[in-house]
Amino acid sequence: MNRSKIEWCDYTWNPITGCRHDCKYCYAKKMTARFSGDIRLNIMAKNDYGTIAAADGSKDLYDLEKPMLNETGNQLVYPFGFEPTYHRYRMNILDNLKMGNNVFVGAMADVFGAWVPDEWISDIFSECEKRPQHNYMFLTKNPERYITLLMEHKLPEKKNMWYGISVTNKRQALYAERIMQDMPDKAGAFLSIEPLLEDISEEIKSTIADFVDWIIIGAQTGRNKDKIIPDFEWIKELVRQSDTAGIPVFMKDSLIPIVGEKNMRRDFPEQLQHKTLSPKMQDKLYSTCAKCKRHLRKSDMVAILARSKRGEQPKQFGFICKKCFPDFCKSLGLDLPALAGLIEGADVSMTFDYDEDSENE
Repeated sequence: MNRSKIEWCDYTWNPITGCRHDCKYCYAKKMTARFSGDIRLNIMAKNDYGTIAAADGSKDLYDLEKPMLNETGNQLVYPFGFEPTYHRYRMNILDNLKMGNNVFVGAMADVFGAWVPDEWISDIFSECEKRPQHNYMFLTKNPERYITLLMEHKLPEKKNMWYGISVTNKRQALYAERIMQDMPDKAGAFLSIEPLLEDISEEIKSTIADFVDWIIIGAQTGRNKDKIIPDFEWIKELVRQSDTAGIPVFMKDSLIPIVGEKNMRRDFPEQLQHKTLSPKMQDKLYSTCAKCKRHLRKSDMVAILARSKRGEQPKQFGFICKKCFPDFCKSLGLDLPALAGLIEGADVSMTFDYDEDSENE
């Protein structure tokens, strides 16, 4: 789990790596080459991995129960280069995130590629559904897989699940329009128009107007001599169409040299703007007032502690909000203590000493 350098998400999670689309502009393929080690030797270490049949009948896929290590004991991030690999040991890594985040799932793969087994996708969805505090963002060049899974009732239809389609040219724009009409209504849908390789404003018009909740626009990066630089007017028209439809637009930094910083748009849909807490952090930071039952931050309430004998460390067993605290003391025949926190909002606690020996002194 890595804090992402991709501007439109907080973290990337890669339980699957590798892809077979063979896009000439792919950044991920170049990146894996730096962290693969000696692929030939890795493949020879057959006791360290398994293989599984590809869903489309192509070459077998790699399956890792635990990380592979090189000869010096360091972990190999992509031991088989850009060949599709399932890293099962990464499935519980989301537990490292305490706050809700926007998580891009499969930044180094196409999770919905035709070669990916249904089992892998189902496993990923299962882990996502166990941690509903996050927004999960998926992106594919094979969006028909979304529809297939939807028809089989295997595609989660929830507001924190965001299904994206990658579009770079006119052909893909028309393809996306056909698919987007059948996407689930209860989940988020977005287009990643990156890299923008030609003017697609006409082909994408109805998709933006009727079927998506967000678009991302970016230009091709790198030093490729054949790199296509999108025209300012292409971008302007996409933004105009989105504004007309009320769709937020996120422009990647690669567009700054083309449109200028003052024209950059970095808008997010409402669902992707909010941070939520994990259930574990909710329990840690919040509690229920013992009297009025309101659910409040513990730091805004009075903590109640007790001990059964002298010398024992008091045990915390409840909280009372500061509004109920005076009546609580009165009901027990206790004088209201002069606690500054009741006025200033600082943390305060009240300890009940049930030391039986003290009654006989």
